[in-house]
Amino acid sequence: MTTATTVKTEYEAIIGLETHCQLSTNTKIFSNSSTAFGADPNTNIDPVCMGLPGVLPVLNEKVLEYAVKAGLALNCQIARYSKFDRKQYFYPDLPKNYQISQYDLPIAEHGWLEIELVDAEGNPSRKRIGITRLHMEEDAGKLVHAGSVGEASRTETRLSGSSYSLVDYNRAGIPLVEIVSEPDLRSGLEAAEYAEELRRIVRYLGVSDGNMQEGSLRCDVNISVRPVGRKEFGTKVEIKNMNSFSAIQRAIDYEIERQIAAIEAGDRIIQETRLWEEGAQRTSSMRIKEGSSDYRYFPEPDLAPIEVTDAQLEQWRSELPELPAQKRHHYENELGLSAYDARVLTEDRPVTEYFETAIASGANPKAAANWITQDIAAHLNKQKLSITEIGLTPTNLADIITRIETGKISNAQAKEKLPDLLSGISPEKAFAGQELISDPSVLEPIVDEVIAANPKELEKYRNGNTNLKGFFVGQVLKKTAKRADPKLTNELVEKKLNAL
Repeated sequence: MTTATTVKTEYEAIIGLETHCQLSTNTKIFSNSSTAFGADPNTNIDPVCMGLPGVLPVLNEKVLEYAVKAGLALNCQIARYSKFDRKQYFYPDLPKNYQISQYDLPIAEHGWLEIELVDAEGNPSRKRIGITRLHMEEDAGKLVHAGSVGEASRTETRLSGSSYSLVDYNRAGIPLVEIVSEPDLRSGLEAAEYAEELRRIVRYLGVSDGNMQEGSLRCDVNISVRPVGRKEFGTKVEIKNMNSFSAIQRAIDYEIERQIAAIEAGDRIIQETRLWEEGAQRTSSMRIKEGSSDYRYFPEPDLAPIEVTDAQLEQWRSELPELPAQKRHHYENELGLSAYDARVLTEDRPVTEYFETAIASGANPKAAANWITQDIAAHLNKQKLSITEIGLTPTNLADIITRIETGKISNAQAKEKLPDLLSGISPEKAFAGQELISDPSVLEPIVDEVIAANPKELEKYRNGNTNLKGFFVGQVLKKTAKRADPKLTNELVEKKLNAL
């Protein structure tokens, strides 16, 4: 398949995302079982999440708080009155044979988020993507496929490559919000950026860790294609099983080309659910897609309707942090950072807080951005650490930057001492006795001595090899244990050599 950049211009894709986001509560949505990831199978369970007779669900208030905060951050209208519904379907990992969700009266509707894109020429642009709704629901369990295919004939078994399945109910009852976008996306790149921005937002809010590898963020794509200029949508196909943002982009780009090829061949696109096969880099049919009528929704009789009070709404609104898009605009427009630096610094809230503490402590914003996005980031990647796990505090980073800018130490000295600084050694200790020599009266005799000690190099310099200036500068730095002010040393060496 070709990439999205080669999609025929007479067609356009219509794309929407349904994103399930696990909320970071300690307990499940309707019971007190733990939500901790990685527990042994079927240990984080209880009578409520297992749907045993005679038990009643009770809404976890933290779930409501997190759902409202997510809705506010996505510019949604928060419903003062909403309710839960039963979504009826049978599947082995659904203990009750229904899922408690929200249907016609969700907690939040009619919002939007902004994505930032860069075209082929490097020009940035912004696009607003509508949010249809955000609603609360419980998660189902997890099927674990095992064994070999053997003589099995069921479609699901053939697709999973196994002969039997086990069920782990630890996820049953995990609190989710489902966020449904408007069909405003037009490419795999836009969809991947939308999903990334959504993850940034929920992480900033602290309502979810957004970890796709652990299933905390799961995206399903709805996609159709149509000739450019036609108002009616084409037949919608859903894609599942994408566990990274790059997979979302690649799956969409593949599916766009598949549907266009089918239309041009005269084949009919059917409404179905397809799986993304990462190894084969293609989508494959899983099942015919159900409609909402197949779920036979009706109001959940065991849960009272939800009413959000004015006091709750204002309290939760007041607790919202400044969000990534706002910070990016601030960093670019007021601090003069590049779009790249602003994006890297706002990717994770701990990095943002580290940066902002550093500049609040007196660091030059551009210098702080360079240290964080380059040298410190390289260390974090190599050691697989987060910025909260290093010994270099943002206040000490500001101290280092100030020492460089005031000429007390050089940039090279700071980089040389960075491993010690990252381990927690203070700048005072790291640079004790190593302040730069910035007095010309002290440096001039050293420069004269170096020139006199290297007559062959001096002769070559006189004969036109001016690159040897760097050699003399290096010798001065070596003689002073790198304490000579590099800028002043360059000036004095050039002056002395030209005078000879």
